[in-house]
Amino acid sequence: MKGRILLIFFTGLNILLVNGQQRPYYTQYIMNNYIINPAVAGIENYWDVKASHRMQWVGLQDAPVTTYITMHGPLSKNDYGRETATSFRARGENPRGEAYWQDYTAAAPHHGAGLTILNDRTGPLNRFAAYGTYAYHLGISPKTNLSAGISVGVTNISLDASKLNFGSVNVDPAVSGSGVINTFKPDVSAGLWLYSKNYFIGLAAQQIIPQNITFSNNSVSLTQGKLIPHLFLSAGYRIQLSDDVSLLPSTLIRYINPLPIGIDLNAKFQYQDLIWLGGSYRYKDGFAGMVGVNLNNAINIGYSYDMQTSVLNTVSKGTHEILIGFLLGNKWGDLCPRKLW
Repeated sequence: MKGRILLIFFTGLNILLVNGQQRPYYTQYIMNNYIINPAVAGIENYWDVKASHRMQWVGLQDAPVTTYITMHGPLSKNDYGRETATSFRARGENPRGEAYWQDYTAAAPHHGAGLTILNDRTGPLNRFAAYGTYAYHLGISPKTNLSAGISVGVTNISLDASKLNFGSVNVDPAVSGSGVINTFKPDVSAGLWLYSKNYFIGLAAQQIIPQNITFSNNSVSLTQGKLIPHLFLSAGYRIQLSDDVSLLPSTLIRYINPLPIGIDLNAKFQYQDLIWLGGSYRYKDGFAGMVGVNLNNAINIGYSYDMQTSVLNTVSKGTHEILIGFLLGNKWGDLCPRKLW
């Protein structure tokens, strides 16, 4: 009897663990590509700290809530150890205008490092992860860099059995009283990032080691599934509309077997190095609007709102995501990135 009950009530859980998107969605990855691709670590001449909180499908009980903090930067800043035209903001002029892009040069070869701490909760399931990252950036032409990165860490996936609702069905007390059951798994991600003054192309693989996962407290085994690799291909192109306004169309393609391929189409308009507006379309899922401001050379803020076009729209009031960035050691006063736009 117990086996039949578990089969019925954990079918949905198995779908998530075996066939579902096991990594959280993000809308503002265009402000923090490092959360997708470890090869981005150390791309700028300062340490970039990002803190984000995402409330997905507001209004739907037990909907995903994701919080993370990332930090990455170069291990050596010698390649930027000089004053440049973008070290200050001349009144009325755009430090990221046409003159800057004409003089754009590839960064000198250097090492990067990073750290990610993430918590993602969906109902009774919780995933806490911590990763360390190493990346190396190499100039392959006067205006083009290629970087490679790897993140290694550990993931703790927990199931709170006390939050499982079995309705009026009588369940073995060993199931309902099993409390929080944890399982720890090693985790590895890797990526490549090709970037120049007008474009970027990134390829990343997360959770690249497939692993079985079982929740058990030694007396009852609740469910078993499998952690599967997630592949991401991203690309973007910068278009200078005027000396003050630039447009960045970009895309992100997700491949998670056996799910259908996921496609995001994004557009970001930036005025000088101060403010930006953007929009995103996620194929067969919904739309998003984004806005951001660079308050000074140390703090920037971004906000996005997603609206679903799928059946979730009948129960969801949308998705909110806020991101705050801190630029540590930004001694030359850049308000926005030099190499990651």
